[in-house]
Parts: sequence; structure tokens; C-alpha cells
Amino acid sequence: MATGNQGEDDEEIERWLPPEALLLKRAKEDQIVKGEDYLERADKKMDGWSFFGNKYNDAAELLEKAANSFKLAMSWDEAGDAFVKLAGCHLKLNRKLEVANAYAEAGLSYKKYNRKEAVEYLGKAVEIFADIGDFSMCGRYCKEIAEIYEQRQDIGIAIQHYNTAVDYFERQNVSTFAKQCKLKIAKLSAEMEEYPKAIKIYEEIACLSANNNSFKYGVREHLLNAGLCQLCLGDNVAIKNALEKYEDLDPTFSGTQEYKLLVDLAVSLGEKNAAKLMDAANEYDSVTQLDALRTTLLLRVRESIYQSYRT
Repeated sequence: MATGNQGEDDEEIERWLPPEALLLKRAKEDQIVKGEDYLERADKKMDGWSFFGNKYNDAAELLEKAANSFKLAMSWDEAGDAFVKLAGCHLKLNRKLEVANAYAEAGLSYKKYNRKEAVEYLGKAVEIFADIGDFSMCGRYCKEIAEIYEQRQDIGIAIQHYNTAVDYFERQNVSTFAKQCKLKIAKLSAEMEEYPKAIKIYEEIACLSANNNSFKYGVREHLLNAGLCQLCLGDNVAIKNALEKYEDLDPTFSGTQEYKLLVDLAVSLGEKNAAKLMDAANEYDSVTQLDALRTTLLLRVRESIYQSYRT
């Protein structure tokens, strides 16, 4: 319960809030009150007695309302707790799909602030969806887990979960989501300097995209990323062979800015000319902005040239 001073402080804060913010604050507070009321009623239902498990049916309805009220209030831990209780009700009623959905909702709610709990309940959801045979949902929530680890900078574990998501998506023939996860793995691998792994994925996706009219434009993007990883390895023969392979894979590639950039970078690397390398990068960047990954890879190539001066 708020003290008198707290109430006065709240009034002072509200006095300075813009009207829209004040309305939002009060709406959230109303939803929290509703959620707590639904939760209290659900607890009473579960503590009571009834025929044929009706108390769990009734409690489940109230818990779902409580969880959704907490979500509307953006009270994420409370929403997660309510969804966990909801899963418990569905478990009593032997409703596996509903249990899985409730665990997933709990995990997504906890994901906002409580990552450990999020991973636990998303993992529980994946186990049940796998048992049911809904591999698309397994992939979706493995991807969510991977994103949590990525945010925590646990990159190795994130890659493991992205790989698991790919496996599930491919079992369900959900190729678009599988591709998204593969590109994540390639990006993270490149950031971790695991270049052969990144190159393999980028080249595979470029090859698949070259044979699909809807994705043909993306071929140059994937080949550029693969080529930059090749440059980071610093093997001039491998770079030359890769460029020839990319021309065979996509005959139009040799006429693109991406191809020109890779050729110019390869020449600069061969000449150990860092200034020329950065000129080529800046010329490309003036037309198509380099993203964070490509900038990082280019700086690593430049650093390798500087290192060669010191040895």
C-alpha cells in the first residue's frame, strides 16, 4: 500500500505529465488492478472444489484474462507468472497444445527483463511442440532463445540455437525462416572470425537465391559478404578462385558494384596498400552504405595490411 508521501509524490509526477502520457499511465494502472483481481479469483477457484475439473477450466479463463491485462499494462514479469500458472491449469486438464502456448507466452513476456526465465519457458514450449510434431513452432521459439543469447553476447550458444531452429524449420519446409537463421549464423560466425563457416553459408544461400527469381537481387549481397570473409583470410589465390566461382554462379555479378569492390580490395590487399583499400571502400560506401558487419570486415582487412608492415 502506498504511503501518504508516495501518494503525494505520484500526484506531483502526474501534474507534470503531458495529457497523453497521463492517460497511458492511468490505463496501465487500471489494467494492473484488473489483472490482480483476475489472479485472485483464479487462485480461489483452484483452491476450491468442483466436479470434473471444472475449477481448472474456470481458473484457466481467469488466468488468461489476468495475463493479458498484465501484458496491456506492460507488466511483463507479472504476465509471465500468470502464463506459467495458466500452463499449470492446462497441464491438469491434459491439454498439451495449450500448455505449450502458455509456456511460450510466459517466455516471451519474461524476455523483456528476465532472460533466464524466458529461456527456461521457451525451452519447455519447444519440448512440447516437438512432442506434438509442430516443428515450425519449435523453430520459432528456438530462434527466440537464440536472440536472447545473442543479446547477452553469448554468441556460441546463440549459434547453437539458430542451428537448431534451422533444423526445425527445414523439417517443416519453412525455407524463408530457415534462410533467415542461416544468415544470422553466417553473420555471427564472421564476427567471431570463423570465416570458412560464414563463407560456406553465404555461398550456399547465394547459389539457392540465383535459382529463384524472387531472391536473385540478393545474390550480390551474399557474394559480397562471402568475398569479404575470403579477404579476411588473406589467401590471394583463394580470393581469385572465389571471384571466378562467383562469376560462374551469377553471370551478371561481374557487372555489379559489389564485384568491382571485391576486385579492387583484392588488388589493394595484394599490393599491401591500405590507403587504396580504403579508397575503394569509400567509393562503394558513397553509393551503397556499408553496414556494420562489412565495415568490421574491411577494417580487419586493413589491419592485416598494417600487420604485414610490422613483420
